[in-house]
Amino acid sequence: MSKRNRMASRSLWHPAFWPSWGIVFVLYLLSLLPMACKRSLAARLGRLLHRKLKSRARAVSANLAACFPELTPDEREQLAEDAFVSCSLGIFESLHCWWRDTESLQHKTEVVGLEHLQEAIAQNRGVLLIGAHYSILDLALPLIACQLTKPGYMYRPNNNPVIDRMIERGRRRHFGIQPFNKRQLKDMMGFLREGGQVWYGCDQDFGGKTELFVPFFGVDTGCITTPTYIARESGAAVICVSHLRTPDGNYRVEFSEIQESFGLDPEQDARIWNGFIEQAIRRFPDQYLWLHKRFKTRPAGAASIYR
Repeated sequence: MSKRNRMASRSLWHPAFWPSWGIVFVLYLLSLLPMACKRSLAARLGRLLHRKLKSRARAVSANLAACFPELTPDEREQLAEDAFVSCSLGIFESLHCWWRDTESLQHKTEVVGLEHLQEAIAQNRGVLLIGAHYSILDLALPLIACQLTKPGYMYRPNNNPVIDRMIERGRRRHFGIQPFNKRQLKDMMGFLREGGQVWYGCDQDFGGKTELFVPFFGVDTGCITTPTYIARESGAAVICVSHLRTPDGNYRVEFSEIQESFGLDPEQDARIWNGFIEQAIRRFPDQYLWLHKRFKTRPAGAASIYR
């Protein structure tokens, strides 16, 4: 039996999970801090993690070197530190999302392109919202879901059932949002056919599931064709969405126009979402999840980006 299956078969109160419950309790206490305090702690934590997580810092530096060759080494180093700070803030924002009220943040959020979303919903079909892993992480769900009539999202379960319970209970507090894990693609398709709107992040490296390579910041990047399949088979309208912090400390959600041709050509579809994500990142380059090895899977014969 695999470690994951052993963990799943145990009661959540099994002694093996007591340390995990301790972590949940500490995170709950941190969620009670004022947002200003969370931001201050995130800045300190991010700078510390940038110094201490050497392997992950090298991955960030490699990503930035591939995507921003025009920057000087010092500029990329500063951007790498900023990315760690941004991701650390995303952790605290997620804690706020899981246990605190987000209504005031929703009201302060700038929403761009809402008319495109409303047009898609008015067509009485589902909406596939293709997103990306920006650093505000789980706070994106209520900021987006408050604009939807029947919200849902695709997610990967955490291997630790106690941590997974914490995350998923926190996410599902808002707007009756419907979760779908990677094994529930058929259910998600049915939800879309019934007029649901689903956030789906397809911007990570899927290893052996990679099906094609398209440019992202000028780098041939591994992508999957699942979004094309979902759009074609469900008949859902496709809209790209970004969710980012603004310099004034608030948030911005942007919906693209409906991608009318989406679902016909997997390579063109991947170019569409990669292009939208790249444009968003260039506005706020520290807010992408650069800690992920986005370019781990390479085309045949291409040199590795990570040393």
